[in-house]
Amino acid sequence: MNIIIVDDDKLVCSALKTILESTPNFNVIKICNSGEEAIEAYSALKPELMLMDIRMGGMTGVDAGEKILLKYPDAHILYLTTFADNEYIIKALKIGAKGYLLKQNFDSIIPAIKAVESGQRVFGDEIIAKLPEMQWDKYSSMEKYDLTEREIDIITLVADGLSNKEISGELFLSEGTVRNYISTILEKLELRDRTQLAIFYYKNK
Repeated sequence: MNIIIVDDDKLVCSALKTILESTPNFNVIKICNSGEEAIEAYSALKPELMLMDIRMGGMTGVDAGEKILLKYPDAHILYLTTFADNEYIIKALKIGAKGYLLKQNFDSIIPAIKAVESGQRVFGDEIIAKLPEMQWDKYSSMEKYDLTEREIDIITLVADGLSNKEISGELFLSEGTVRNYISTILEKLELRDRTQLAIFYYKNK
């Protein structure tokens, strides 16, 4: 896997390069120190993954990521940052980033990259825990996904952390019916599990 690292701290870049290249088939092909450099490097090299910081001198990582993803929608961008600001997390979700991790969780970087490589999105436990408290009013709705009102009700309750049994009680449905609804929803949205469904909800609420 060809990877570009983007961070304005050269020591962090060096440490990340060492960590990544200790893993078989991980190859760091470029190190960038700004969002502007990241855009140019992505266009020139088309890496399989870009591991990018959020706050850097000049353009932020999310602004750089947005520009890259507008031009290359299939780009795999994974954010690695010390900042768990709601604004950044929401925008990372909105632009289609593949993940958002905190730097203090260095042990999770390799598993996260492998998960992204296999087609998953990865958000650290600290990030997922913050999703319900965020303000999402200015972001897009779920209407464009052709979901029924009942399906949206179930997605909402899943995102609130309710079990199938609890959802069945809330909506006066059998647990089997709830399971069937969730299976249908996951298939319709091409999602893998309840965690991805919760992320979908908070991205599109």
